[in-house]
Amino acid sequence: MKFILASTSKYRQALLKRLCIPFTCESPEVDETPYPQEAGDKLALRLALAKANAIANTHSGEHCYIIGSDQVAVVNDLPVGKPGNFENAFKQLRQASGQSITFYTGLVVINCLTGKTFSLLEPFTVKFRSLSDTQIANYLKIEMPYDCAGSFKCEGLGIALFEAMEGRDPNSLIGLPLIGFLELLRLQGFELLDHLPID
Repeated sequence: MKFILASTSKYRQALLKRLCIPFTCESPEVDETPYPQEAGDKLALRLALAKANAIANTHSGEHCYIIGSDQVAVVNDLPVGKPGNFENAFKQLRQASGQSITFYTGLVVINCLTGKTFSLLEPFTVKFRSLSDTQIANYLKIEMPYDCAGSFKCEGLGIALFEAMEGRDPNSLIGLPLIGFLELLRLQGFELLDHLPID
């Protein structure tokens, strides 16, 4: 069985490598523009499905799994995107200071051989400490998380921004909930620990 990650995200690739399974990556061409008044959880799942389908369409009938994932951060019921630069990241973290942010990660696994699609939505909430402007600026200058929704990297120095974390899988904060992914594989009869590449 072949695995294809419908993403070129270095963060998702690093997570998937932890599972010791060979995989390739393909970049899906998907318009990620939210629909008017689209809730963050619905957006994350819709985009994950769109990404997986975009790649699955070129592998129909093949013996492979397509993995699609998308993450949306929500503050005060409003989606928060990737900041792109220092100024936007500073605004995001200042808004997040003392607040809770919920990250919704949509995950889709498509079995190209059977045509079946399995999906889930993984929520994870982060409670931010009250942060000074100096603390925010210092963090951003060191880690520069401008390609990360919410303007932080929880696997790095970003942990210093938090007061608490709530959810079953912190990997979902990085963009790929591994516990949920393995669940979706088991629903299709694939148990990872029975298929590890051991000599």
